[in-house]
Amino acid sequence: MKRTCIIPWVMLILLFLSTDIQAKPAALTIVHTNDMHSHLLAGPSNLDYTPGQSDDDQTVGGWARIATVIKSVRASRNNPVLVLDAGDFLMGSLFHMLAREKAFELRLLKQMGYDAVALGNHEFDLKPDGLTRILTSAEKQNQIPTILCANMVFDADDSDDDSLKTAFDRGLIRAYTVMDQAGLRIGIFGLMGKDAAEVAPFASPVEFKDPIETAAAMVDRLRNTEKADLVICLSHSGLADDPDRSEDELLAQEVAGIDIIVSGHTHTRLDQVLEVNNTLIIQAWHYSKQVGVLDFKLDEDIARPIQYQTIRIDDKIPGDAQISAQIQEAKLLIEEQVLSDLNLGFDQVVAHTEFELGIETQESNLGNLIADSIRWYINRTESGTDTGKHPVQVAFISNGVIRDPITGDRKGAVSVSDVFRAIPLGIGFDKPETMGYALVSFFITPVELKKAFEILTSIYPLKGSDYFLQFSGAKIATNPNRMIFDRVTHIEIGNEEDGYTPLDYLSGNNKLIRVAADIYNATFLKVVGDFTWHILDIVPKDRHGKPIDDLKSVRVDANADLAGIQELKEWQGVMTYIRSFADTDGDGIANMPEKYRQQLGRNVTAASWNPYHLLKGGTKVTWIAFSALMGVLAIFAFLVRLIFFRK
Repeated sequence: MKRTCIIPWVMLILLFLSTDIQAKPAALTIVHTNDMHSHLLAGPSNLDYTPGQSDDDQTVGGWARIATVIKSVRASRNNPVLVLDAGDFLMGSLFHMLAREKAFELRLLKQMGYDAVALGNHEFDLKPDGLTRILTSAEKQNQIPTILCANMVFDADDSDDDSLKTAFDRGLIRAYTVMDQAGLRIGIFGLMGKDAAEVAPFASPVEFKDPIETAAAMVDRLRNTEKADLVICLSHSGLADDPDRSEDELLAQEVAGIDIIVSGHTHTRLDQVLEVNNTLIIQAWHYSKQVGVLDFKLDEDIARPIQYQTIRIDDKIPGDAQISAQIQEAKLLIEEQVLSDLNLGFDQVVAHTEFELGIETQESNLGNLIADSIRWYINRTESGTDTGKHPVQVAFISNGVIRDPITGDRKGAVSVSDVFRAIPLGIGFDKPETMGYALVSFFITPVELKKAFEILTSIYPLKGSDYFLQFSGAKIATNPNRMIFDRVTHIEIGNEEDGYTPLDYLSGNNKLIRVAADIYNATFLKVVGDFTWHILDIVPKDRHGKPIDDLKSVRVDANADLAGIQELKEWQGVMTYIRSFADTDGDGIANMPEKYRQQLGRNVTAASWNPYHLLKGGTKVTWIAFSALMGVLAIFAFLVRLIFFRK
């Protein structure tokens, strides 16, 4: 009798356990990407990309191929599959030129099956209102994935971010989202890292709260209020070899309760899971070249990897036909609405090259070419005008603005889309705001020119490769063993064709030198003093030596006959410069000059501990440091002498 009474209870317990087991899936899968930067097509040359065929090209990337991978992973798993992106899905190809109007990227991400996407710093490149327009364009077509960013702070006193605040209040951007999947509550939040926020000047007046404090608050809310079983952070913060700069590792160390960090921003090619403080960290390179697939399980409330696979997005993967068709339609719209007025076509061949022009953290052939194009384009545009009587002598470009190498296709052909990807960023200050950085120019003294070159010796080593400067119109020598902020030892002005002349920057020479850059880099030149305790202060001036307060006022005018400033665009300058090269093989298309095959000796390092070389031409910084050293040595010698005589 007692046994009969027990049986229903045993069955009830077994049923409860069975239901609980079914409710908590044995495994979950995350498919993840980051920093795809509008690279809808594969590269390095878009001309070689054949998404409808396999095993016939060497290209890597392409969103149609990623769509195929997502479908394949979902079809091969019986457990929940989340598709996530850690930000910077925008800015990097011709497709972003119509992002505000057409929102190609967001619409495709929705069609490809992304569950949540974080905002990265480049989503703010078109300013808060531009981002709002992208979001609303996607919303109007009912093709917008869940967009996340938890640490945005809006400025109540500045109306420039009102439209984005309204979009946030309407839910087009959220701090977090909670998904119910097979009995699990999954909380996902987005985060903008410190470095990413620092390099997002056009986000202003939007600011970003401390990511660690924000993450702690998000974990508390998701765990305790939303009762999430699993917490995922889409972090546009990144990883670094230096543990003190590896923001997502620091995040995992400081904030308990994050199960998985899907990392972005640093374009890190991570082929295995990082495990820090019971948090799994994953990142999938950049430019749609790689997709990460993490299979994991919750074991005693801790996410433990079952397997992690990185999938190279190459020609072994056929492109999804529907996504390919959407991208082809977008190409036609770009041609019609952006390129036709410039007499350009998306796949138009503008040059042939026998070598790659690449990006390096040293003097590079691509850096030389782009810097040369800035100087050439401004001087060509102003030729015959009053302004043209004062030609640009030196031009600057930073590695952080150069985004892609220029590589010809299998026959060496370089297309319009390939050139644009090398220098794609920016938005204008005209009305309406046109796409692409405007070129600006102003005058500085020889001493200030030396300070600008000190960025290479003293700021870039501290801040990273994005701050490495490429330049045109000058040659410099540096000694890395000298005192910081005084490592440039020689400057010459000129060019390879006409020769170089030494520049006197020591004897109080105040003859003004006209320099040029895009407005983003010029702004940095102007504020570099703030980063260096005003040791490297540079004051932009007009040709009469009067300080310039607003760099927008010195944008180069492409057509002085029209009212206002018709911005001279950096990307158009590079395109025009390349098309101006000689046709050396007679096929009617420019050929890349042999000059750009290799370095040109514009930036020479000559390390020396010779006291003469350490002190020669030293600025106040060097002599103060030298005097302090001599003082210390004198005190030391006095103490030694005192001790000796006491004995």
